[in-house]
Amino acid sequence: CDASKMGLGGVLMQKGQVVAYASRQLKVHERNYLTHDLELPVVVFVLKIWRHYLFGSRFEVFSDHESLKYLFDQRELNMRQRRWLKFLKDYDFELSYHPGKANVVANALSRKSLHMSALMAKELELIEQFVRRHQEA
Repeated sequence: CDASKMGLGGVLMQKGQVVAYASRQLKVHERNYLTHDLELPVVVFVLKIWRHYLFGSRFEVFSDHESLKYLFDQRELNMRQRRWLKFLKDYDFELSYHPGKANVVANALSRKSLHMSALMAKELELIEQFVRRHQEA
């Protein structure tokens, strides 16, 4: 998962393979959030979208914002953060730090101008794989 001042983005992967992509632009009120305040909403955003894949399973969430790991232990949270943490408690996951430079796809998806080209490149690759497999059959 990654957040920028342009949007939110995430990649769902299993055994090193992409299962799904998700991204969206920031809502008007979210544009006022500090960057570190956007890192938790992106986790909530992707969990809502991929609930049918993740609910009831143990999984790992990678974020390039290391301080997120400590959010669960903080005593002083605003109401928005409390609401998000309440939502997250329904899931069985571990939050891990993943440096931003290594999180290339999620970084691209969180930036408006780049996310469409990333999606189109993957879509083209999938179409080519599909055509090859059907030609071989």
